Amino acid sequence: MAGTIEVEVVYALRPRQEVVRLKLAEGATVQQAVEASGLLQRHPEIELGKANKVGVYAKLTKLDAALRDRDRVEIYRPLIADPKEVRRKRAAEGKAMKKGGGESEGDAAS
Repeated sequence: MAGTIEVEVVYALRPRQEVVRLKLAEGATVQQAVEASGLLQRHPEIELGKANKVGVYAKLTKLDAALRDRDRVEIYRPLIADPKEVRRKRAAEGKAMKKGGGESEGDAAS
């Protein structure tokens, strides 16, 4: 007889996070855990493999990855903005501000 494992499936929303604790058969996959959690039915906006990525303890993983006892499966929300683009924009704004011809503190005191 196959043993069981205990896992958590977590989906973080803005005001709170939902945590579902499950007992599954050994060898269960990430996708099986997410489906068994009921989170897909409660949150129809979740699109596994498309908009939402998954991980185990903050490390991205594939849906067919096997789980171990006491793993924490995390469903990640899609990013609102691309972090690289935000950094590029912030850097460009910083460079533009430095090029400005305003007085420095030393000039104002003279």
